[in-house]
Amino acid sequence: MLLRKNLQKFLEDKLSLLNKKRPLSSAVAQKLRERFEVEMTYNSNAIEGNTLTLKETYWVIQQGITVKGKPLKDHLEAKNHKEALDFLYDLVSQRKKITISEHLIKNLHSIILEDIDKKIAGIYRKTDVFITGSDHKPPSAIEVSAKMGELISWSNKNHNKMDIVEFATVFHHKFVQIHPFQDGNGRTGRLLMNIFLMQTGYPLTIIQNNDRQKYYRVLALADQGKLEPLVNFIAQAALRSLTIYLDAIMPVTQKDNLITLAEATRYCNYSQAYLGKLAKEGRLEAVKLKRNWMTTKKAVEKYVKSQKAKGKSK
Repeated sequence: MLLRKNLQKFLEDKLSLLNKKRPLSSAVAQKLRERFEVEMTYNSNAIEGNTLTLKETYWVIQQGITVKGKPLKDHLEAKNHKEALDFLYDLVSQRKKITISEHLIKNLHSIILEDIDKKIAGIYRKTDVFITGSDHKPPSAIEVSAKMGELISWSNKNHNKMDIVEFATVFHHKFVQIHPFQDGNGRTGRLLMNIFLMQTGYPLTIIQNNDRQKYYRVLALADQGKLEPLVNFIAQAALRSLTIYLDAIMPVTQKDNLITLAEATRYCNYSQAYLGKLAKEGRLEAVKLKRNWMTTKKAVEKYVKSQKAKGKSK
């Protein structure tokens, strides 16, 4: 088991609560979809070097505005990513089990690179590549097709044998390790990961640009066979999305208001630094919003109570 048990329980509880609130009203569902599409597009593209800000990304994909001084490529990447997300939502809305295939992956990649570089869109790379800043060397071009076939086979065999967050994360890692396309592998891999999560009820799971360096670090560890840090990193991102969804749909009287870790120290004998350690390890229910970890009074009191029950009160 790669996913920490406490973190898995947090995810299961929040997903169960969200499912009980479904179906969401059309107005709320649309607002949340628009918010997450903008956030996902901005963050996924920014990780790859796109210079549009979050607000500019909103202008481009929701308002159709051209941002003066920003490259055409950045505009096209934003528009294409939005179209790729629409493609994902359409797939998931069919309420059928989505079979991942090389054809689907190539279609998704084609949307991402549409009007940017049609010569490589949806086509496996024909040259060997190196990943800047990584010690991992992807397989040679002549191996890509076979490696992708192995990935699809692995997916079909393991989809129902693993926790879905673990499975989606490992699939994502295997895909980016192969690096099957000349460009757009990161964006494609993050979208593919979300297909698995979304069809089991999760909202879009967004890797934030603020966490780019940590994302690269846990990917590098996964390249060495240490998958647990990457799985739990993605799980925290999934928890953040669930928290945002529930915050948007829960009545005020039922909400557990988020507080900073500094505020949380009032409800326990732990320091802010120690609470931060617990949050990062998935032992305290917490979410990272922008650069700050947030938790709730209820979560802190629950953790304190569990530690007292174990005779480990500090």
